[in-house]
Amino acid sequence: ERAPTLTDRETSVLEWLARGKPNKEIASTLHICEETVKTHVSHVLAKLGVSDRTQAALYAARLRPGS
Repeated sequence: ERAPTLTDRETSVLEWLARGKPNKEIASTLHICEETVKTHVSHVLAKLGVSDRTQAALYAARLRPGS
């Protein structure tokens, strides 16, 4: 099965999401608005085929080196 293709920004959002950061903090860190973070999170969930942030975080954890 092929891994989904995420944009660089979606990958950044996923990395922060996987660290348990809320949308507001992700937005502040990446210097984007919170609504934009929500859009990226929705795209990430859809592309990964998962239904929530926890499943996305687990997916991201499997991709990390040394996991």
